[in-house]
Amino acid sequence: MTMNYPYDDFLDHFFAGNTAAASTSSCGYSLNDGSLDLDWDCDFRDLIESIMGDEGDLMESESSSMLQGQDGICKSVSTGLSVADGVYVEEPKADESKGVRLVHLLVAAAEAFTGADKTRELTRVLLARLKDLVSPGDRTNMERLAAHFTNGLSMLFERGNVLRPRQHRDGIHDYDQADVISAFQLLQNMSPYVNFGYFTATQAILEAVKYERRIHIVDYDIAEGVQWASLMQALVSSNTGQAAQHLKITALSRATNGKKSVAAVQDTGQRLTAYAESLGQPFSYHHCKLDSDTFNPSSLKLVRGEAVVINCMLHLPRFSHQTPHSLISFLSKAKTLNPKLVTLVHEEIGLMGNHGFLYRFMDLLHQFSAIFDSLEASFSNANPARSFVEHVFIGPWVANWLSRITSTADDAEVESFASWPQWLETNGFKPMEVSFSSRCQAKLLLSLFNDGYRVEELGQNGLVLGWKSRRLVSASFWALCESNK
Repeated sequence: MTMNYPYDDFLDHFFAGNTAAASTSSCGYSLNDGSLDLDWDCDFRDLIESIMGDEGDLMESESSSMLQGQDGICKSVSTGLSVADGVYVEEPKADESKGVRLVHLLVAAAEAFTGADKTRELTRVLLARLKDLVSPGDRTNMERLAAHFTNGLSMLFERGNVLRPRQHRDGIHDYDQADVISAFQLLQNMSPYVNFGYFTATQAILEAVKYERRIHIVDYDIAEGVQWASLMQALVSSNTGQAAQHLKITALSRATNGKKSVAAVQDTGQRLTAYAESLGQPFSYHHCKLDSDTFNPSSLKLVRGEAVVINCMLHLPRFSHQTPHSLISFLSKAKTLNPKLVTLVHEEIGLMGNHGFLYRFMDLLHQFSAIFDSLEASFSNANPARSFVEHVFIGPWVANWLSRITSTADDAEVESFASWPQWLETNGFKPMEVSFSSRCQAKLLLSLFNDGYRVEELGQNGLVLGWKSRRLVSASFWALCESNK
């Protein structure tokens, strides 16, 4: 069973209550300037032969050194700073590029930010210097990226260095919701960053439930539910002469994420229900409200004979911030549901393991440098649509990630394991092999974008989206070990 990519009809439901059109913001930005017209109806079969001969192009493994970057990321953390009789910042040497100087200053600011109280004044001066040097509207990628990181660090600094999970607030919500939604869709058209996770996970789900009559997806963080449009389309197209498969989605929300999060989950349910009705897809939607980060399986409405699928999208743009403790509780107790499949999609950022804030900061800087580089390959800095996406979406995205790595830098439980896949394998789950169709779907998606994108197999049960040598997003698939059923 293969899913269909288009979901324009769902977007009609999605944008029904917003002032912005699907590809145009309320500020008037669109992709028409230097536009990218996606042809979602590419001939799948014509692509197979090229895919079969393309194995030599798989992405090379990640460099082991965090300080080895690409395209402007500095290979040294030498700051050239000194403090005497107050705070003094030595001017960079004239022969250093501005990009390298900005990286030096950012790393120095991050290091001072996490130091003792005596470095607070140094942090303030470094951030002030960075603000003088950059703005989000600058010419180069590094200047614009440095501006977003400077703004994110400044917000954390003004709030007292540490944002605890319960205090975390999605900065994207500070913007008009119609503009945010438009920026999100523009980003989906500019880059496979988000849709790679959507489509890869959805294809795996389709294959796992192919012969099931009732499907129950428990979605850890549903956001706008755009992922499920292609699933519904595929289910409808496959029900030729057979009884339609019933799809139920249970979306989780947590009181700790605030009233806006709860209301957003309810709105998503209304849109999905309307879209399912327009397709003729049997569908039911349930909203499971959790009072805390602790998951209780008894709060779900289960029906005998339904195939349960656990879907986890972690930290992708437009997804609310969940603590590692929340996911540990969820996956540990979800085993009692005997899921047929667990899908896990997450950004390849060094959040786990025994690393401090500076290591994670450098990894985050490397990640967003690759994202900016990938956008630059198709959309210049002068493109108004890209500027709009950076201002409304990517800037808050950077700030949110900075608050996450700050709040987890000293978390002993996070440091106790290296990655979510490793945690799953040591806690009663087994890898589910990635199918040939899933690999082809991923290759097909990437063929619509710049040649710098790569897809790599991650063991037998995962795929990774990369830009050049940098891994960006990974998707892996799991099932319960027989001993846990």
